[in-house]
Amino acid sequence: MALKITVIGTGYLGATHAAAMAELGFEVLALDIVREKIEMLERGETPMYEPGLEELLRRHVAGFEGSSGRLRFTQDWAEVGAFGDVHFVCVNTPQKHGEYACDMSYVESAVASLAPHLTRPALVVGKSTVPVGSADRLARTIAALAPVGEEAELAWNPEFLREGFAVQDTLHPDRIVVGVRSERAETLLRQVYETPVAEGTPFVVTDFPTAELVKTSANSFLATKISFINAMAEVCEAADGDVAKLAEAIGYDDRIGKKFLRAGIGFGGGCLPKDIRAFMARAGELGADQALTFLREIDSVNMRQRGRMVELARQELGGGSFLGKRIAVLGATFKPDSDDVRDSPALNVAGQIHLQGGQVTVYDPKGMENARRLFPTLGYADSALDAVRGADAVLHLTEWREFRDLDPAALGEVATDRLILDGRNALDPELWRKAGWTYRAMGRPTA
Repeated sequence: MALKITVIGTGYLGATHAAAMAELGFEVLALDIVREKIEMLERGETPMYEPGLEELLRRHVAGFEGSSGRLRFTQDWAEVGAFGDVHFVCVNTPQKHGEYACDMSYVESAVASLAPHLTRPALVVGKSTVPVGSADRLARTIAALAPVGEEAELAWNPEFLREGFAVQDTLHPDRIVVGVRSERAETLLRQVYETPVAEGTPFVVTDFPTAELVKTSANSFLATKISFINAMAEVCEAADGDVAKLAEAIGYDDRIGKKFLRAGIGFGGGCLPKDIRAFMARAGELGADQALTFLREIDSVNMRQRGRMVELARQELGGGSFLGKRIAVLGATFKPDSDDVRDSPALNVAGQIHLQGGQVTVYDPKGMENARRLFPTLGYADSALDAVRGADAVLHLTEWREFRDLDPAALGEVATDRLILDGRNALDPELWRKAGWTYRAMGRPTA
């Protein structure tokens, strides 16, 4: 008999997972407690920009021409319990207000709401990023509340989605990690992921704590690599070196690799910053806080980059006040191919310059609406050309392809001064200099 799958929570992770499970051939029922989210998804629309996701939804949500009809939505926990063989919990785990620790209330509420409706054998699978030790506690909750008793099991299957590549990462993951306590749980998850495993995706079976640690460890490693090259950019500034050439040279060492070695204004978004902080907090609770003290400096280096970008702009504009200066900011999202502005370094820099008296105009290909909601006092333009018009300096702060493809000569015609500060080390310095621009980037004083 074909497995039936439910997905609890239809945010970024849940909506993507539900659509991908339908694409893999499963009947899927997704639940959310927010009616507006469900209505939007039933229209084949998503609350966030993610390349390919709306097309995937419309292939499977009932009502669209040629749709498989395999994906439905509900707010009824009893319907979810009766429908599903495998229940994926995909709710948010934000940072607690005023603390480093992770807020587990959404996950705990989801499990407590689902468990009383598990009246037949089922597997509950956590995908949310949680502090190590959470799965063991949640397994006890399910055992206590599920009418079917021990036949309602828990497994942990962390997500590794990259914003901008979430559909690809779900359908063709680079690895699948499952924390299980029984052969039955492993067998069910092998059935769920049969297609990607057949394509060659590694399937790693482990215990609960290890599965929980994989995601936070991976994010901490990436954060460390990003902050390392940003720390090297500081040294290069002081020594008149070129951090881009430094990164190229060390990247040829296959023990290090080239990825995530582009110096700039640092990382942001809804995952990396809060995940490394929650990891530090949990290590402290476990009595292993000294093991992760280095993550404090990683976080500190990352946050310092934003202020360094503001200071670089001030220096290049003469070293005085931003008052009376017009600044164009290219980019608002924390990364390209997304409309996510959560903890965006680009908007943070724009906001700091604005607070210090600069007249800031922002343009982003996809993040304008979210940026306006978060920073309503900044100026916004409908195009890069309009943002640059009359600017004394242009700050490139999110590495969208659209910005790499800009014509420096055309922008130079409308700018007051041809000064470009590349906060992502992603533009071609020679191209901009040939068009008469002064090009600066952090860690490249002589580039």
